[in-house]
Amino acid sequence: MSGKTPQKHLKVLTMRPPFPLKDIALQSGLSLATVDRALHGRGHVAKATGLRIEAAIADLERQYAEMRIGGRRLVLDVVMETPQRFSDAVRAAFEAELPGIRPALLSARFHVADTFEERALLSILERIRKRGSHGVVLKVPSTPAMAAMAGQLLAAGIPVVTLVTDLPAAARTGYVGMDNRVAGATAAYLMARMAGPAAGTVLLTLSSARFSGEEERERGFRAALSKDAPQLKAVTISEGFGVDRTTGALVRGALADHADICAVYSIGGGNRAILKTFAEEKRRIDVFAAHDLDSDNRALLAEGKLTFVIHHDLRQDARSACQRVMVHHRMLPADFRIAPSRVAIATPYEVA
Repeated sequence: MSGKTPQKHLKVLTMRPPFPLKDIALQSGLSLATVDRALHGRGHVAKATGLRIEAAIADLERQYAEMRIGGRRLVLDVVMETPQRFSDAVRAAFEAELPGIRPALLSARFHVADTFEERALLSILERIRKRGSHGVVLKVPSTPAMAAMAGQLLAAGIPVVTLVTDLPAAARTGYVGMDNRVAGATAAYLMARMAGPAAGTVLLTLSSARFSGEEERERGFRAALSKDAPQLKAVTISEGFGVDRTTGALVRGALADHADICAVYSIGGGNRAILKTFAEEKRRIDVFAAHDLDSDNRALLAEGKLTFVIHHDLRQDARSACQRVMVHHRMLPADFRIAPSRVAIATPYEVA
């Protein structure tokens, strides 16, 4: 009988070493002689040594796989219906993050406008479906037709990631952005403590009720306001699309109808138009809460015209969207953890 001890625990003994022995030795931290003896069955090898060699080979397999896909290029399509000030901020976030995303090389095509007719949006997405894409990032209205089109993209093998505002779960691969209900409740919590004990009305401005994220912010705000500041009522205006002209006209109508409006929670933007209309109507704003640190809001916050801004890290959102796409393409593990966006508060001191 041979003096060699059977080593059933060492799976690699039954196969030809998939990598050079010196690479396995370096990865495992073992000597070349030990690795050679283990892989060719020359004498006894401790179980712990065999497990180290198996782990080293598994690590090398992952590293080689990353090298193979490292040169693979993925192209994303980012489709957004949003005012330019926000689409510029999102574009800047993606362009800042894309060069550092690994293991793939990513680039993005942007399809954006302040407003789209639904058929125009559907046409863009249909062209993307036919042409093909490695992933689609959407900030679009939550309508049955949009959900159906997103479902067609999924059926074509194209992952769909919603950004800031959501679609039904069955129509997308994942959502990135803040928890909009928590964001609205946070705004109400702070406003209740700033507005004082007097009765009054808070003006809520939405760009459009078709965006589910904005509706979630409104629900969160109203629920928290009724709990934390029952002396304050809330009135909502919508369909200004964050555009100055239409938003200003809606604000003017609300001021005419409600003489006790004393605060603003701007969910959908158009803040310069809101301020201009209040000034023209000689009405004051005791507390003005807004969303997103785009260029307009940074300037208004620094000037003290906004009280606080609720925001989150758009670069993290861009990174998370890319990671969701890479998980879909098996370039990251299926259980890869994608960090959630945290609600943050900016004051004039933060941007001064």
